[in-house]
Amino acid sequence: MSDRATKRRSRTGGRAGAATRRGTAVIEQMPWKPPVNMDRPTEPLSEEGVAAIHDGAMRILEEIGIEFLNHEALGILKKAGCTVSGENVRMGREFVMEWIAKAPSEFTLTPRNTDRKITIGGKNLVFGNVSSPPNYWDMALGTKVPGTREMCRNLLKLTQYFNCIHFAGGYPVEPVDVHASVRHLDVLFDKLTLTDKVMHAYSLGKERVEDVMEMVRIAGGLSHEEFDASPRMYTNINSTSPLKHDIPMLDGWMRLARRGQGLVVTPFTLAGAMAPVTMAGAVAQSLAEALCAVVLAQIIRPGCPVAIGTFTSNVDMKSGAPAFGTPEYMRATQMTGQLCRFYNLPMRSSGVCAANVPDGQAMWETSNSLWAAVQSGTNMVYHAAGWLEGGLIASPEKFIMDCEVLQHIQRYMEPEIVATGPDEIAIDAIKSVGNAGHFFGIQHTQDRYATAFYQPFLSDWKNYEGWEAAGGVWTPERAHVMFKEIIASFEEPHMDPDIRAELAAFVERRKQEGGAPTDF
Repeated sequence: MSDRATKRRSRTGGRAGAATRRGTAVIEQMPWKPPVNMDRPTEPLSEEGVAAIHDGAMRILEEIGIEFLNHEALGILKKAGCTVSGENVRMGREFVMEWIAKAPSEFTLTPRNTDRKITIGGKNLVFGNVSSPPNYWDMALGTKVPGTREMCRNLLKLTQYFNCIHFAGGYPVEPVDVHASVRHLDVLFDKLTLTDKVMHAYSLGKERVEDVMEMVRIAGGLSHEEFDASPRMYTNINSTSPLKHDIPMLDGWMRLARRGQGLVVTPFTLAGAMAPVTMAGAVAQSLAEALCAVVLAQIIRPGCPVAIGTFTSNVDMKSGAPAFGTPEYMRATQMTGQLCRFYNLPMRSSGVCAANVPDGQAMWETSNSLWAAVQSGTNMVYHAAGWLEGGLIASPEKFIMDCEVLQHIQRYMEPEIVATGPDEIAIDAIKSVGNAGHFFGIQHTQDRYATAFYQPFLSDWKNYEGWEAAGGVWTPERAHVMFKEIIASFEEPHMDPDIRAELAAFVERRKQEGGAPTDF
């Protein structure tokens, strides 16, 4: 990185106010204000197209069936009236529609800081951090390396710092320097102390799920009854496409369902590999894999909060590698949105790319993914900041670059931009300028200049000569400097000392008990 990049002046103050230290903000960022999507969704399918994909999903469930590898789930579904043959489960469309109708069309997730609660569903749109990459890349390293706890903690600090990140997904990078048996304990302790936003639990065996639920309960200062009374956290499971649900993910799914916590099911249907090469076929398969999990959750606890996720994209037919942010990905996301509205269920999608470093490809693919989420009526966007290499790399520079795009979306959705009152039509201002002069100095402009337009924290709007004179610093370099400044000035959100001590004691006890079993 250029030494000149380190000389960038931090801006102070700001119309929104960011997290601050000693009265000085690292950046000017927009306030915490989860967007409400005011646009009509993009709907590429006709009414007949929606009916055709729905029929395809139902035929998969009726005629082919889904493999449920979890025997407890098999027993529940068989008792409810499904046709079970070995591990294959088939269910009729009337049965499916009856059960999914019991799921709420929207629900609220309330973290330990109740000011950071979020609503999933309706026109609400919330963004989460990158989740689960095993590797990390930043400009100081200049290469891909396995994730560590320190890297994970730093990405959690970005998750807390940026107001446009509304929930904490899975581990922002896997800290492979922490043994897998206790990794969930250390990372959840870090997540709950470094952030105060909505928490996620991996559904990877009963110990991890039960530990996370207990840690979220302790951190919130909640009784068991208070925790169970409303959703305080969530999980996301992936089907094993094609047409399977595995043992540990279903176990976690059922445990959270029983306690009324948030549930998201996201089939991993890559067209041409784990799903048909046609997008309609891939979407139909994805919906079948998702809807049967929704049915299971509703049988266990009617009315428990559930969302359908989409990860339908295509592969590179030359190499088999996943591709993201493609035209096919965008259309599949929009198509899934139409079907989620048909089923009256909230929707999750992702901000993803296949690029290996935070370059132009990374940003156009991610921007395509994010705007497809907006167009589809998505409610919950996973991996909205920091994702690279198809989910194999987490990057702080990419995280910060993505947050600029997320702020664009938040600003785009503010109704004042399209307001049409007398002050906005501004006839008097136009009359005062007439057909000579300019609008810079008039009162109408002076009254609004600070808030009229989006103000970037990362983009550089100088001309080439000004940019060159300031050191010629490229965007990822600016993001790297910003990352270092944010980490250096970060302050943990408040947690009651007694609660923190109780949380630490729980972690230590569970470590002494061995944590969670592993395969090695």
